[in-house]
Amino acid sequence: MDYLIWFNGEFIPRSDAKISMMDRGLRYGDSVFDTERTFNGKVFRLQDHLDRLYRSLKYTRINPNISIDQMYELTEELVRRNEDIRKISGDYTIIQFITRGEGPGIRVKDDLKPNVIIWIDPIPFSSYADAYTAGVHVVITKTRSFTSDTLDPKIKHYNRLAFVLADMEAADIDPNSYALWLDSQGSLAEGVGYNFFIVSDGVLKTPGDKSILQGVSRATVIELAKNMGIPFSSEDIQPYDLYTADEVFLVSTPFSILPVTKADNRLIADGQPGKITNQLLAAWSDLVGVDIAEQMRSLSDKNS
Repeated sequence: MDYLIWFNGEFIPRSDAKISMMDRGLRYGDSVFDTERTFNGKVFRLQDHLDRLYRSLKYTRINPNISIDQMYELTEELVRRNEDIRKISGDYTIIQFITRGEGPGIRVKDDLKPNVIIWIDPIPFSSYADAYTAGVHVVITKTRSFTSDTLDPKIKHYNRLAFVLADMEAADIDPNSYALWLDSQGSLAEGVGYNFFIVSDGVLKTPGDKSILQGVSRATVIELAKNMGIPFSSEDIQPYDLYTADEVFLVSTPFSILPVTKADNRLIADGQPGKITNQLLAAWSDLVGVDIAEQMRSLSDKNS
């Protein structure tokens, strides 16, 4: 079965989508996007994701010719139209993807017509299923994050070569590892598509948002922690702090929370997912009405 997507005004099968070789998103990475996921067919924090998408559009001066309210309704309609597939294959991610349009040369012309796509991708359940009990390995890479004085990391854009290079570096160390990169000052920033937290002496800590994407999943964890009375701090985090932390975990739309049990081949604490990590994952599961770890395991088995 083929997912339906929304492509420049039409609902079409995903396999029928085609984009011109002249598209600026393809040629220059001149595009922005945002990604959500469903839980039991309901899109999680759609408004927050679209608010961030439209901030990215405003910053890059790309006009999608669709209001944020229209984008919301189109996304919800797309979910409704794919419900039969979801019942068979499970929840999925949704990506709003807007390029500036087609045209030659780097100079932006006034008559460019954007390509606006709402795309669906299945969640790779098998990639995450074992991580909730075994944890994952993170590797600090030499490739560094974007800085606010170059290409502000608050923009969710498709200039992703740095992400690819960092991920390749991490894979050279461990094919199953996750990359973490440093900012220009040598502090830990984020991963390639995910934020991270550490727990030290009972305090939940994450980097400030100067050199990172302001993740919706990151915001969810901060809100859950505050509601649960877990002390929280936003501050600079050095590799030393990562290596000596009591707990570490990653957060991102597809997997919500993944425990980290090893960093640069060093065990984090006793090498097991931490207590606060598991408490936050349980609270997130309660929030969405889905046992997130169990869903990953069961759908991994079902779709294998």
